[in-house]
This record gives sequence, C-alpha cells and structure tokens, in this order.
Amino acid sequence: MSKTTEKIRCDACPVMCYIADGNSGACDRYANKDGQIIRLDPLTILDRRIEAGDAIKPFLGAEWDDSLHQENGAFVTAIGAGTTYPDYKPAPFIVGQHHDNADFVTVVTEAIFSYCGVKVKIDTDRHLGKEGAVIRANGEPVGLVMTSEYGSQMLSLGGVDHLTGGSKAEGRVTCDALMKLCNKEPVELSIDGGSTVIVESGKAPVVDGKTELRMRVGCGSATIGMFASQWLGHVDEVVVVDDHITGVVSEHQAGKVLGWPDTGITINGRRSTPGRYFQVAEPGLGWGGTDLEDPLKILGAWRPAKGARPGLTMLMVSTTGEHSGYYILDDDLVPQPHPMPKDLQDSVDRIAENCEPALCTVMFMGGAGGSLRAGVTTNPIRLTESVQSGQTKVTCGGIEGFIWPGGGITIMVDVVNMPENAFGYVPTPAIVAPLEFTTTKDEYIALGGHAEQIRSVPDIIKTGGEYSKDSQVLSVISSDHDD
Repeated sequence: MSKTTEKIRCDACPVMCYIADGNSGACDRYANKDGQIIRLDPLTILDRRIEAGDAIKPFLGAEWDDSLHQENGAFVTAIGAGTTYPDYKPAPFIVGQHHDNADFVTVVTEAIFSYCGVKVKIDTDRHLGKEGAVIRANGEPVGLVMTSEYGSQMLSLGGVDHLTGGSKAEGRVTCDALMKLCNKEPVELSIDGGSTVIVESGKAPVVDGKTELRMRVGCGSATIGMFASQWLGHVDEVVVVDDHITGVVSEHQAGKVLGWPDTGITINGRRSTPGRYFQVAEPGLGWGGTDLEDPLKILGAWRPAKGARPGLTMLMVSTTGEHSGYYILDDDLVPQPHPMPKDLQDSVDRIAENCEPALCTVMFMGGAGGSLRAGVTTNPIRLTESVQSGQTKVTCGGIEGFIWPGGGITIMVDVVNMPENAFGYVPTPAIVAPLEFTTTKDEYIALGGHAEQIRSVPDIIKTGGEYSKDSQVLSVISSDHDD
C-alpha cells in the first residue's frame, strides 16, 4: 500500500477509494491517517469476565497475565478486524489459544457479502400483505412477503438481485436497510397492497402506526382446545375469530368431548372439519387478522331445529383477546350485544395472558464464498467440508449461528445478541459482516491453514493488525452465550 503526501488508495474492498489525509473512505470504515490506511472501528474482544451492566472498557494497555486459559473468557471477534480483500492474503487475525488441554485457532475476518439478506419474523396477528408482495424502503423494492408462520408474518429482504441486479438507487437503499436492521436500528417498510411496518430487532413491530402488543395464542381451533373447559357452564356458544381457522366450540371436538350441546349456529365460511372454518373473511387488521370490524358478519341464520333459541348466549373473541364481545339472541334469533359477564371477561383476559409479547426477529443470512475462504486456508473446499462436518465452528460477531445443510457455508444468525454496530457496508454495494472460524490447531493445519500467521491474544492486543497504526482493542459484554 503506497504512501504519498496526497491521496492514497485503500485496498480493503473493490471500490479502491483514494483517501486524503485525515479523511475516511466511502464506507466510513477506513481512513488515511498520516499516510497510512487504518481501520476506524476497534477490534472487538468478547470478555466473559465482565459482569452484566459493567461499562465497556479499553483492553489496550490493560494488564494481561499472558494466560490463555478458558477462564480468561477472551474471544477475538471479527468486528473491527478488517477484511481479507483481495482474498489471496490471510485473514486479518488468526488467533491461537489454549483451552482445556488443547490448542485452538480462531480465524477472524470482516466478510464482504453480496449474497446476503435478512429474514424477518414479525409477531402479529395482522395481515401485512399478500404472499409474494413487494416490500419497499424509501420507495425502492428491497424484498418480498413470505409464507406466514404460526402467529407471525415473515419477510425476506435483500439478496444479490436487489443489491446488484436493479438500479443504483435500489442497491443503495437495500444495502442501507440491511445494515440498519442488522445493527438493530428501526427501518420503515411498506408492502405493496398492504401495510407499513416499522421493524427493529428485539422490539415490538409498529403496524400502520400502531404498536403491536401480543402474538396470538394460537389459531381459532387451538384456542378452543386450550380454553373450552373454562367456558363450559358459563356461556352457550363461543366463536374464536381467526383469519386462518375460526373455531366454534359447540361443533369442535373439544366441545363434543365435554358434552357441549348444539346451538344451531351457522358460519359463513368453508367448513374444514367439525368446528373449524376457513375463509370466514378477508385478511386485514381487524378481528383475528381478518378485515372484520363487526364479527357478527361471519354468522349465518340460526337454526331452531339444531338448538337455537331466544336467550342463547354467545362469546366472540379474537386469538389475542384484543377483540371480544358478548351477545344474547333476541326473540328473532338475532344476536344483540350485552355487557360482558365477569367470568367470561376473566377467560378473555386469560387468552391475552397466554399471548407472548409481539417482537421483531431479524436473522442475518449470508453465504461465505470461495474467495474469503482463501483467507482461512489454501484449500478452501477443506474448510467447507470441516464446517459441514462440525469440526470447524462458524460464529458471527461471537454469536453462534445456524449452518444450512448442503453445499457451501450458508450461515443464519439472530442479530439481537450481537455487539453494537457489528455490521458495515461497502458501496459496491455489499454488506460487511464479521465471521469467525474456530477449530483445533491440528484440524486447522490439516485444512491447509495459514499456520505461519497464527498469533497470540497478547500479541494482537499489543501490535494490532494490518490496518491499525495505533492498535485499538475493546472488550465488550457477552450476551449469555458460549463460544
């Protein structure tokens, strides 16, 4: 890397910025200091010895006893480490440690991901948008709605087609949204034909300006299965309104087992099995994830021959307990609203009590390509095989993720427990994510690893790395996980 009195070129990513002294590059991660490219963010070490609530403290200059036993709790992450780009060179830090009478090696690098995205799980009963609907940030397409899961709506954001396959604006906006989500910042997303939602890892979703509080206890059928015995003797009929499966207790198997009498109710929907109905309404933001503001619209004519009579009582409730109503049939067998009896209100409150808090979960997902693997070993396929066999563990900022089966190294990790500002970007555009590969020293050498580059933690703390003129290292609080 050449040094001049004017601008110098940074080789930390494919953009190859020319940076003047005292300025940073386009990514804000590297800068020119006195004619040398330096990494602006500190290398992050997870320190298991710090108690929760303690302040983050500088490691540089702190007393170090040169002991590398596990009780020291030091784990060098890739956050602030720098990159392997161009990838023919070894990773920025290859760390040797001794744990439990064995030698281990951890290889750390900030990986540049074009093939990456996030999977977002939003705990809500609301209908956010149709499956396959385009999701936008600042008007640009950044992903799509996936199949919904039990009590949650699922989104897929990012990916190489949005990062590089569209317009420059689409790529920039996608990259910015991914980085903010992975760094646990809020991002507003709009869904074509659906809702606007504010997503933030570990926080409640905000749907069309309303903060969600509860994840549904179950579908309408499951809710009846859980609470039927608590309604028996207190009400003649219960309908649990749900966008997917609306339940009717008098027809449901749970009611039949309890000896629940028929009521002559009819439901305007597609009957699946006794007491379970599909498609009672359109999806929406109303009762049970439907578009209903008045739940009585799902009822057909009451049948006296099947048990309908004046004075029959009915509870209608949503799967979160957010919506509920109590009705009594009049002389014309028309349900009329009445004040909710206390014992039924207690059961509605019990439904709400059994709902978990609504949260957003952001899962970073990326594929570790062949080029960055060259920073770990001279024979990249051996690393892939070692990861897939479980001999080499992959973490992301010190957090263990899920390695997908099949070819390659595709990792998925929940960002909520990762250290702050663990993710960055390069304006190609691509996401920069920390990756650590940990294995035994013997396995590392067998992989064709860069054994001559193995260094100790004290040496790293003392001398830093390629992009560090004045080594800067932080220790941070671990978030209840083991490495």
